[in-house]
Amino acid sequence: MKPLNHRRSFLGLLAASSAVLPLSACGGILPQAPPSNLYTLSPKTTFIDTLPRVTWQLVVEEPYAAGGLDTHRIAIMPNPYEVKYYAEARWAERAPRMVQTLLIESFENTGKITAVGRQSVGLRSDFNLKSELREFQAELTGTDPVPTVRVAINAKLIVQPQQAIVASVNFEEKRRAKGASVLDVVEAFDEALGRVLRETVQWALITGKK
Repeated sequence: MKPLNHRRSFLGLLAASSAVLPLSACGGILPQAPPSNLYTLSPKTTFIDTLPRVTWQLVVEEPYAAGGLDTHRIAIMPNPYEVKYYAEARWAERAPRMVQTLLIESFENTGKITAVGRQSVGLRSDFNLKSELREFQAELTGTDPVPTVRVAINAKLIVQPQQAIVASVNFEEKRRAKGASVLDVVEAFDEALGRVLRETVQWALITGKK
């Protein structure tokens, strides 16, 4: 994690109307305040020892995300019905694009795959990894000022050129932040997403090996 300076349908409906309002316990959410810091998260570098080596090539597609999550802004839900955003911070890339980048880097870090990349690089893949970013937000519960980060991804491994689904799986992880500051929340995102990245990579390589 490096500073640089649910609800699928519900988030989509809220995207256009969500206000950015004061919320002092969450690092300060202010109306139309320009972001002062950019944040990114880290790929995984450690995996199970029994991870198989594969000889196929993989295209990692950009995950689909509802409108409330398809943004540079860091989402927080003060209650189950409302989406807001940290005013003084944002992701360095749109959240789905950032997750795609981190997935590719994590696959590369295994050293177990012949080639992996985006569709735009012209890779002739044996498999495509399609995914949906279903949860990617901090959440507040009751009167607790410290949020919990929730990350959830649905992944599908698609064999080419048949375009047939080999397998589908859901991964979800939650991490309570150490404190209410933006940096604490970003660290919790890094931990939660890291676990999901590791599980997704391991699942794809094991499933594709069968």
